[in-house]
Amino acid sequence: MNKDPYGQLASALYSSVGKHTRQALGGVGAVLGTITGTGLKLDDFKHEFQDYLVAELPGLLSVPSHMETGTMMQSGQLNWENKQTSFNFDETEIEDARLSLALKPGDRVLAVRVNGGNDVVVVCKVVSGHG
Repeated sequence: MNKDPYGQLASALYSSVGKHTRQALGGVGAVLGTITGTGLKLDDFKHEFQDYLVAELPGLLSVPSHMETGTMMQSGQLNWENKQTSFNFDETEIEDARLSLALKPGDRVLAVRVNGGNDVVVVCKVVSGHG
C-alpha cells in the first residue's frame, strides 16, 4: 500500500517545526536564581553564570517633603550641647537618577534569559512575602 508522500512531508515538517520551537522557547523566560560568591546560579540550570547582566533603572527620583531628627556634628565631633535637632526637607525631584541593585551572595533574584538564552539579565531581588 502506497503512503501519501505529501502527508509524510507535512508530518515531518510539523514535527521539525515543533522541535525547533520548543528549543527556541526553552531558553526564554523568567527564572529564579541565587547570587553566589562568583556569579549567578539559576534554579533550572546546573552551571553557574559568571558573566551576567543586572538591570538598572534610570529616571526621575521624586522625594516628598519630610522631616528627619538627628544630632549636629562639628568637625566630626558631637556638638557640646548634644541636642537632638529636626531637619526639614522640601519636596524635590532629581533628574537622571539611577536605581541600581545592590546584590550580595545568597540573595534570591528574578532573572530573564535573552538572546536565545545566551545571556541572563537579573531584573530584581526577590524576598519572601511573609515578612
